[in-house]
Amino acid sequence: MIKVITYGTYDLLHYGHIRLLKRAKALGDYLIVGITSDSYDLSRGKINAQQSLIQRIEAVRETGLADEIIVEEYEGQKIDDIKRYGVDIFTVGSDWKGHFDYLKEYCEVVYLERTEGISSSEIRSERRTLKLGIVGELPFLDKFAQECKYVNGITISGLFSFDNSRLSEELKAISVNSLDELLFETDALYVFSSPQYHYSQIRRALEKKKHVLCESPLTLNTKEWEELKNLAKREKCILMDSQKTAYSTAYYRLLLLAKSGIIGDIVSVDAICTSMTNYQMSKKENFPYIWNSINEWGTTALLPIFQLLGTSYKEKTITTRLKKDNPEFDLFTKISFIFDNAVASLKVGQGVKSEGELIISGTEGYIYVPAPWWKTDYFEVRYENPVNNKRYFYQLDGEGIRYEIVSFVKSIQTGKDLSYIDDDISKGIVQIMSDFRKEKYILI
Repeated sequence: MIKVITYGTYDLLHYGHIRLLKRAKALGDYLIVGITSDSYDLSRGKINAQQSLIQRIEAVRETGLADEIIVEEYEGQKIDDIKRYGVDIFTVGSDWKGHFDYLKEYCEVVYLERTEGISSSEIRSERRTLKLGIVGELPFLDKFAQECKYVNGITISGLFSFDNSRLSEELKAISVNSLDELLFETDALYVFSSPQYHYSQIRRALEKKKHVLCESPLTLNTKEWEELKNLAKREKCILMDSQKTAYSTAYYRLLLLAKSGIIGDIVSVDAICTSMTNYQMSKKENFPYIWNSINEWGTTALLPIFQLLGTSYKEKTITTRLKKDNPEFDLFTKISFIFDNAVASLKVGQGVKSEGELIISGTEGYIYVPAPWWKTDYFEVRYENPVNNKRYFYQLDGEGIRYEIVSFVKSIQTGKDLSYIDDDISKGIVQIMSDFRKEKYILI
């Protein structure tokens, strides 16, 4: 029996895919089809797939051409699969010609001509492109705009900022004079303005039936949060928290591992986020914008605490040190939580420096994420016996921003909120910000 193997994403399965599978099957007696997993596609920077892994597997299965379907999950798996399944022929489309010649050491390699004039990329591009407007402050806007270029089906239609003087020439070319002018040209809005502007800007967009992706927190009190969520529901619009860390591959994987019980029951989560760069830049005349510590880092530090332990804490204590010449600016803030069976703490600082690490402690071990944990590509699971320790590495592309944009686009296309941040967490973050603004803290 001659075994043949081929691989692909098989997103939006079309005639070209089916024709290639038929020709692959004709090469032998038994066809194995490898379908790339979502995480493997992400690790390679391929983020345009519109269907989930399960949907793509079912589509291939329904063709009746695959004798066996496997999932490709890591670099180098093709060699392992060829050896494991006793494959005689590896085949793939001719657009990969020469790329897989290294496999000739293990089996015959055949490149098949593809069907011209049809591809998943073309099908995706035929869908209406989402016009995204941006409102906010530097220096993050340029980075976000650049990451949008990696995502199929979206284009930056315009930008509104209170200060255009330091924008790149590319963004200056699309800047407009008002939020209303921006909304007129867009289908959706990305908000990266100071938190005190979030409520009014989001509300204005939703009233014009525009979808919104807004940097967390969505608002600064829970009443406004509920109002905006209800408005989004009435207008059938997507309203999502933007928090790039939530979409970082390494961070998402460590959440799954922690919840799986790999370190036993979680009893403590400690997150630290501090920086000096923005604080030092703020002292320069040409850098007027700087957020205080709780606005800059609070939402990030709260993320693992609430995602792992929930938002139903029994007690919390906020301790802060304010800037002497600006009582609204916290140089440093620490928040301690007590849950039913666990504790947590966060430390955030602008102008105060500490080791920006994340430690998740359990009854059987702990997870250690080195600084800066919020954009890490690496973490360790550690135990009493170091022989059992394990390190995990994941490619970090765009700090999670592009994957967040993909989730936002898919949410709009499907009409379902596919955010990695649940509503209870979003609201819980807003509650913390509200308590801080109401001065429910201890001064040091």
